[in-house]
Amino acid sequence: MDSLTIATPITESLMRGFIELEETPFGVIPHRLPAKARVQCPDPQLAIVEAEPSGVRLVFKTKATTVEVDLLATRRQLVGVPPRPDGIYDLCIDGRLTDHRSAEQASIMRIDMSTGITTREPAPVQTLRFNGLSQHEKLVEIWLPHNEITELGCLRTDAAVLPFTNTHRALWLHHGSSISQGSNAVSPTGTWPAVAARLTGLNLTNLGFSGNAMLDPFMARTIRDTPADLISVKLGINLVNADLMQLRAFSPAVHGFLDTIRDGHPTTPLLVISPVYCPIHETTPGPGIFDLQALAMGQLKFLASGRHEDVAIGKLTLTVIRQHLQSIVEMRTKDDSNIHYLDGRTLYGEEDHIRLPLPDRLHPDAETHRLIGERFAPFLQRGWHQ
Repeated sequence: MDSLTIATPITESLMRGFIELEETPFGVIPHRLPAKARVQCPDPQLAIVEAEPSGVRLVFKTKATTVEVDLLATRRQLVGVPPRPDGIYDLCIDGRLTDHRSAEQASIMRIDMSTGITTREPAPVQTLRFNGLSQHEKLVEIWLPHNEITELGCLRTDAAVLPFTNTHRALWLHHGSSISQGSNAVSPTGTWPAVAARLTGLNLTNLGFSGNAMLDPFMARTIRDTPADLISVKLGINLVNADLMQLRAFSPAVHGFLDTIRDGHPTTPLLVISPVYCPIHETTPGPGIFDLQALAMGQLKFLASGRHEDVAIGKLTLTVIRQHLQSIVEMRTKDDSNIHYLDGRTLYGEEDHIRLPLPDRLHPDAETHRLIGERFAPFLQRGWHQ
């Protein structure tokens, strides 16, 4: 085994894509919401998904031929639902994906949704080892899993580690739902925001939170307070499948969300993206529920449990949300030339669904994540100008 004589503490200078680092006795946990936001929402799902480091990566320069990282991984599992794939750590060298690893063992957070009880099964410290790297000085990026919590310990190498100080990469801040976090993507560089960011060379901070793109004021304040050269917010699907609000509340909530962002970013290019195509919620309100017949056969699929006729009394569907988001953005362009609207079906539409159906009726698969990212990259490159 190589002699890894250099131990480097993991600090903010070696990390990208996070909002805050929490120091622990073992090391650090990257968070994608600040502590002041986390305490304002006791929802246990949000607490889990904001600590799943989608888009977060270790970034440094080194001549090392071997890199090791100690970590504690935590995976969530829903009782009665097929287990999710293990998280993957992607290694990129000078921008090229070259290797990947998974933690052999991880703590299991088992959640029984029928009782609300969560149990934990601990696991020991894991060491990820990447070896056989070239001896020249190179940019090393280790993308953390988008679907499991990672507590980082020691970084060990056989050559010095230097922070990557390139400040020329534009900062792209994105907010969205589980699709933006990366549900059903295979690896962290395969989520659609990561695909788009890597194609354009932008510095991504991904505030995509599974089940939690809810127009929360603390989320708007987090975006307001985070540096960004480009901002995108993808809104709608969680409002429908959680049956969170009706039309009367929706438009003022969107305006308030955007107003708060503009308090900190008055002229930053801002893109409002409506939902991608999702047949179960196009014209049927939520709430979304598990398909129990599919679960009985070991398959995870979703259904919309609302009634079409309830749209007339203010229930939200994706069709309703697209219409109103477009109207809201058009209204705001009178005073804000830097706000833009993108219909999500431009990224994944009805024709795409024929060829690439949503496996669980709600989330895209790995190929569709790649497609969405590739289609979004030109908008990102142009700063939202179509």
